[in-house]
Amino acid sequence: MELNRRGTEGAEGRELGEMSRLTGEVIGAAIEVHRLLGPGFLESVYHQALRFEFQMRGIPHSYKHRVAINYKGHPVGEGELDFLVGNILVVELKAVEKLTSIHEAQAISYLKMTNNSLALLINFNVSLLKNGIKRLILSS
Repeated sequence: MELNRRGTEGAEGRELGEMSRLTGEVIGAAIEVHRLLGPGFLESVYHQALRFEFQMRGIPHSYKHRVAINYKGHPVGEGELDFLVGNILVVELKAVEKLTSIHEAQAISYLKMTNNSLALLINFNVSLLKNGIKRLILSS
């Protein structure tokens, strides 16, 4: 029994380690994009620049990732994530004056739709990018 528990903890630890690694890589790529472009562009510009940066760095991602929205087991629509990184990290980009609760609600909804637990909400319209990054965790 103890072996099973250790095995589970090892798998959970590896998943957390992978999530942490991917988060660091995404933030590093976003910082590079912000360093070169700065604030002030349309959100679509940051989408394309970050997509290019992910490709250059070999960061596994799906761009404009579509996810079905179900209500009581019935399909009612479709959501579109900006990026799904490594199939475990939701990344949503903004270019707004200030992140608001509706932006956070959107990212949390995407976590629910994908059954993932961590999202990065990144606002490029800030002078220092670290002030525009918000980690959102969906607790079970």
